[in-house]
Amino acid sequence: MQEAGWTQKQVNDAYALVRSTLEEDLQWGPDVTTNSTIEEAAHCRALVVSRGHGALSGTLVAALAPFIAAELTAETISKVTVEILISDGHRVQPGDAILEITGPTRVVLTAERTLLNLLCHLSGVATATAEWADALATVPEAHTQVRDTRKTIPGLRVLQKAAVVHGGGTNHRMGLGDAALIKDNHIAAVGGLKEAFNRVKAQTTDISIEVECDTLEQVKEAVQVGANLILLDNMDAATTREAVTITEPAGVKTEASGGLTLRNAAEYAATGVDYIAVGALTHSAAVLDLGLDFQ
Repeated sequence: MQEAGWTQKQVNDAYALVRSTLEEDLQWGPDVTTNSTIEEAAHCRALVVSRGHGALSGTLVAALAPFIAAELTAETISKVTVEILISDGHRVQPGDAILEITGPTRVVLTAERTLLNLLCHLSGVATATAEWADALATVPEAHTQVRDTRKTIPGLRVLQKAAVVHGGGTNHRMGLGDAALIKDNHIAAVGGLKEAFNRVKAQTTDISIEVECDTLEQVKEAVQVGANLILLDNMDAATTREAVTITEPAGVKTEASGGLTLRNAAEYAATGVDYIAVGALTHSAAVLDLGLDFQ
């Protein structure tokens, strides 16, 4: 599956997620409805079809679900085939066939809800991201990118962040250790921005250090101490523009956070800010409506 462009980390996380989700569904016993109504030898062909407009993500988990369902129900995996018809990152519309699944009918029905829950959710994240990317693209001269936060659903971070990329966004740090973000509570706990920055700098030499600022004075101080990136917390567009005039000459990148909507996205893009951070991409995106239809 790495040949499809997935990293080993994504494959591992997807496998663990799909397996645990199916095990949750099966912890009270096998699928009594399916096993009562469907003959053991029955085979089927099914398509996963889009019922809405959006951006696609999650074909990895969708492709894994029937195979893992076969494992958990003691079916022969070789009887299952899955073909991905539309790749992650592509836009879909109603009627588009996304995956084709063939195999034992019991396996396909057992996998159906897990497959759709995860594919609909991750495609919802990609679709929400695409809406923001499209809104920012209405300002041709701007370079602003939408990106995610750590406000992810537990256990889904790697796949949700992949979905953001599939929707046209970019990723913030993956976790607490791959980049530093000095926030207001860090600053308050040690008595000042400079002290907090110096402590982080003394412990790390090869990672980006971002500083959260809610005033222009803090922005100036963050630039002076050597921050790589400044998070502009709850600043309106006019103040964001002023902040950019402070950071740009020093080559310090900026990220706007708080008070952002699709309606004012273009206004913020016009300020010259490098990124806008949108937690809603991962913590509250609506699902993309998809269904599984037997052929």
